[in-house]
Amino acid sequence: MAIKVIIERRLKKGKEGELAQLLRQLRYRAMVAPGYISGETLRSHDDPNLYVVISTWKSLEDWRRWEENPERNQIQQKINELLEEPASFRIFHFV
Repeated sequence: MAIKVIIERRLKKGKEGELAQLLRQLRYRAMVAPGYISGETLRSHDDPNLYVVISTWKSLEDWRRWEENPERNQIQQKINELLEEPASFRIFHFV
């Protein structure tokens, strides 16, 4: 069953360019990961330091494999250094 993963990240001020580059790297790698369907990155209109990434995966197992991917984790560590607080991850399924 397909799922949506919603990741919220609150960025430190002045780190927008670095984050954009790292998110692009993640997206390019995710696009070739088994089970990846689509993704989008959004920036809050009211809070420009809040970013949301929404990705769609064929299954929870596909997402978990990607979540544990060492290359993904290396990029995620770099992203974590740019954040004010830990990212929040939520997983939804279609009804």
